[in-house]
Amino acid sequence: MYPSAMDGGTALIPTRFVWPYGGRSVYLSGTFTGWSQWPMAPVEGCPTVFQTVCSVPPGYHQYKFIVDGEWRHDENQPFVSGSYGTVNTVLLARESDYLPAVLTARIPPTSNMDVDNQAFQRLVRVSDVALPDDASRISQTDLDISRHRISAVLSMHSAYELLPGSSKVIALDVDLPVKQAFHILHEQGIPMAPLWDFSRAQFVGVLSALDFILIMRELGNHGSNLTEEELDTHTISAWKEAKFYLSRQANEHGKSAPRRLVWSGPDDNLKDVALEILQNGVATIPIIHSPAQDGSYPQLLYLASLSEILKHICRYFKHSPESLPILQLPIGAIPLGTWVPRIGEPNRQPLAMLRPTASLSAALNLLVQAQVSAIPIVDDNDSLLDIYSRSDITALAKDKIYTHINLEEMSIHQALQLAEEPSAPYGLSSQKCQMCLPSDPLLEVMERLSRPGVRRLVVVEAGSKRVEGIISVSDIFKFLLG
Repeated sequence: MYPSAMDGGTALIPTRFVWPYGGRSVYLSGTFTGWSQWPMAPVEGCPTVFQTVCSVPPGYHQYKFIVDGEWRHDENQPFVSGSYGTVNTVLLARESDYLPAVLTARIPPTSNMDVDNQAFQRLVRVSDVALPDDASRISQTDLDISRHRISAVLSMHSAYELLPGSSKVIALDVDLPVKQAFHILHEQGIPMAPLWDFSRAQFVGVLSALDFILIMRELGNHGSNLTEEELDTHTISAWKEAKFYLSRQANEHGKSAPRRLVWSGPDDNLKDVALEILQNGVATIPIIHSPAQDGSYPQLLYLASLSEILKHICRYFKHSPESLPILQLPIGAIPLGTWVPRIGEPNRQPLAMLRPTASLSAALNLLVQAQVSAIPIVDDNDSLLDIYSRSDITALAKDKIYTHINLEEMSIHQALQLAEEPSAPYGLSSQKCQMCLPSDPLLEVMERLSRPGVRRLVVVEAGSKRVEGIISVSDIFKFLLG
């Protein structure tokens, strides 16, 4: 367990401290450790580089290193004269504006959580752990060239090319009870579905896993347990109206407009489809065709995602990767994704993480308030155990579990087990956690994210699996399209 200056429930920022100047034994000491000495471990493959991660509360902090028994400071980081009479470096941690980035509850000793080790069944090279140097940093020229070529390719191809030879697309009637819609999403294994309004003869929106998260949080405010009767009284259209009312209440100006349906036509080019998805913050977009000029008689053809567009990019440049100069760069040298802040870096949003014993209520609140689609679940050393995503909420529909649970009492560990098949070992289901290393090239990361069902990769340290960041499909497109 790494040092933590505050108890659970207070916002902490996981921060990596690095001593890259060698030594036989290196310790970290600072205001956040009570000036006690905390051991630093050499990086695997780089014995002259020592590091550790501390959960640091927001604010001003001082620290220094003890190298082979001698007090030292890093002259390449900010420093001042401290009260100890020696020169210390300084850290001003960023104030978190939402729930705790880390909850410090311990892992149950009987936890059988696991992650997919496929990416780590190879020898760890020095390059797997070395920090990127100037030679591996991206140049603006290479970035501009790559972005231009990707935009040109996407502009030449249409959404029609994403349509498979045969597929099943599910749409829901807006007058369907929420409870029944909940069951359909779970039984069909889908995180969202377009909504059809028979009275207006058109598609009017989508129902997603986020809707169910908001429903469960709202119902939880009126009692300790969710009841099937409460869900029976809500149709999808009634919920959408209630959601609009709640969003107006939450808006300090009291002004809000119903969110329009985001969709694309089969003739729209792939760049426009990708931008539509990014700008509206959605995971998938309906491809709708209308044979009439006035848009009547719309036909739902497909649900397109960024993963499929990314697959199109990978396939196009597979045999000519040299035409995109950025493809071989390690992801650790590229400004994309969300990362654990390194010391001396400018302030930015912390990476949200939770312990497995945190409540399901805490996870749902964090998903909504931090506006993220998934949360890494880590142990006391920030090593990756699993991941909880928005779509995992549909597992509560199995055997009507949502009718007899308490969101405050159920842990994330228990909630994740609900999604597992009875015959499958925990952590080895189709929803297993996908990982990568900071040294992995961008092309490899893109190819993995283009696979069906993979929406994000958790970046971990080689060997320890300590979480360093997370990269989603949308992060890739924000970077590629500028």
